[in-house]
Amino acid sequence: MDLYDLIRKNRSYRRFDQEVKIAREQLLGFVELARLSASASNRQPLKFMIVDDDKGCSRVFPSLRWAGYLKDWDGPTAGEQPSAYIIILGDKSIVTDYWVDHGIAAQSILLGATEEGYGGCIIASVDREKLREEISLDEHLEILLVLALGKPGEKVVIDPVKNDDIKYWRDNKSIHHVPKRDIDDIVLFI
Repeated sequence: MDLYDLIRKNRSYRRFDQEVKIAREQLLGFVELARLSASASNRQPLKFMIVDDDKGCSRVFPSLRWAGYLKDWDGPTAGEQPSAYIIILGDKSIVTDYWVDHGIAAQSILLGATEEGYGGCIIASVDREKLREEISLDEHLEILLVLALGKPGEKVVIDPVKNDDIKYWRDNKSIHHVPKRDIDDIVLFI
């Protein structure tokens, strides 16, 4: 798969086939992609907590908020939940400003997962205090993002933006639609 196709296939999946597990070695491989990615001033302040068993996943899930534009949907139900998570942490003993490192790392991980036939969702809407308690996180570590990972259990399509409405939505067949602005609307030239 070339890079263009990989990026088009890398969507924010919010429903998964929960029975399909991701091997720990694969999850470590995804983190390796993040480790090798760019880091502001090469400070490398990120840590990655891998959650890859049912018990751990059930501890992470209640702290997450899913799909803010889908007001009548509370998130994936049993059987549709992620089979793994990677929690991206900032190590405050190194720095307290992570710049865009966690975004770069998250995208690298998701591209790796997509290439292997998995999918995921970057979740920033997290009850951080609840999750911190649930995973007994050391004080010097800060929860930046949670990546929900698994075998996609939904179809996600890209649509053109209409009437400047960028809100994603689901149709009556449960297909998830994501409006994207046209290239002519986002590129400027001097």
